[in-house]
Amino acid sequence: MAMAASKKGLSDSPPDGGWGWMIVIGCFLVTICTRAVTRCISIFFVEFQTYFAQDYARTAWIHSIVDCATMLCAPLGSFISNHVSCQLGIMLGGLLASAGLILSSFATSLEHLYLSLGVLTGLGFALSYSPAIAMVGKYFNKRKALAYGIAMSGSGIGTFILAPVVQLLIEQFSWRGALLILGGFVLNLCVCGALMRPIAIKEDRQNVPEFPEQEFEVQEQDLKPWSACSPLIKVWSHKCLCQCSWQEYKFLLMPDFVVLAVSVLFMAYGCSPLFVYLVPYALRVGVSHQQAAFLMSILGVIDIIGNITFGWLTDRRCLKKHRYVCYLIAVGMDGLCCLFLPVLQSFLLLVPFSFTFGYFDGAYVTLIPVVTADVVGTASLSSALGVVYFLHAIPYLISPPVAGWLVDTTGSYTASFLLCGFSMIFSSVLLCCARLAKKIKWTASRSAESDADAKQEIWTNGTMAYSVTGELDQKGVELLTSQANSYTKR
Repeated sequence: MAMAASKKGLSDSPPDGGWGWMIVIGCFLVTICTRAVTRCISIFFVEFQTYFAQDYARTAWIHSIVDCATMLCAPLGSFISNHVSCQLGIMLGGLLASAGLILSSFATSLEHLYLSLGVLTGLGFALSYSPAIAMVGKYFNKRKALAYGIAMSGSGIGTFILAPVVQLLIEQFSWRGALLILGGFVLNLCVCGALMRPIAIKEDRQNVPEFPEQEFEVQEQDLKPWSACSPLIKVWSHKCLCQCSWQEYKFLLMPDFVVLAVSVLFMAYGCSPLFVYLVPYALRVGVSHQQAAFLMSILGVIDIIGNITFGWLTDRRCLKKHRYVCYLIAVGMDGLCCLFLPVLQSFLLLVPFSFTFGYFDGAYVTLIPVVTADVVGTASLSSALGVVYFLHAIPYLISPPVAGWLVDTTGSYTASFLLCGFSMIFSSVLLCCARLAKKIKWTASRSAESDADAKQEIWTNGTMAYSVTGELDQKGVELLTSQANSYTKR
């Protein structure tokens, strides 16, 4: 099936347009149906807490489990996309996510919601999210950052639109009816999956493991005595699986990817708690409920602007070679915003914070798949994104409870926000140090090569001078000999 798919969309290079814009639209809708719906689950918290008579801590685990399951199962989505079909993977994810939301509308306990809304819906989102993002990278090269900016803006736009709609649905049909309608809405992932037309580019064909043709040319009479569990078949299939797995995940040994993966852990830890605790912090410092909600709206809208504008800017010729640096600057700026947050204790001071944090949050979210593609290449992008989003899982799961524990222990939000800020700054500094070390190593190797070339040139010139001198001496001897012979004859 994979070979047939590759034959349908055979291309020497990404088309940078055409059907690629339909892929961008499909990915945009996927981010609405996955990330935006995940953010809107927090609107159900008060309803769940009131209906099941549970505290905030136990209810908050629902959101953590959804986020964790989405990122933890991202490699599974990449595996299905690579070995079966990207279209089938996204459609299967839509069915699972829809089933989880529909089953959640019949929940009788929080444990039921942990499994249906947390695990099952999160698994469905995982099967859809990373393959859709990887498909954008396969269709775009020159305008990759802009394409990702448009596609990833679905998270902010979806949150901005869905949040009041979900609240209206809860008021009209209760939380059970709202979850049932959301389950039907998420079925649109199946439509998005149908848009993901497969394409195989030159880089993909170069990374496909080649097996000798004689291994596949087996006569019918040779197949008859073989059973389905023949040891020879097992050995051959194991060999094929190992070679395919090595081709897909050999980027794990790349030093650049290892550094990026470690930095992602600290970045994910730092960014998650702010979305949970910004509104409670604003209420504690005297901001009204309407103003606190407006801060989140500002953050969501500016997040969209950051997605698109930063993607467009980093596609310009002057910045295209420096997208890695732009990414680490965006992460570092969000970290600085978190460090200054404890001293911002009025609505007028928190508004600029929402603008700044929202813009740079949208910026680095757009650049995550772009930087990953620059590090590992387009052929390994799907598998690499699966690993990158997998690394988000544990920080997303533990960072909100840890931040809450710090608030309960210290009685303020200062320690929580400082830890988030330093975590994101460390992520940026780690990438910066790795880039500087690589540049120093490259400069040293270039200087060594230039010294070697200079020595080679000196040695060559010396050899040529020596040979020319020898030839002149030889001609001088021959001249003297001829003169002596002529004198003797006389």
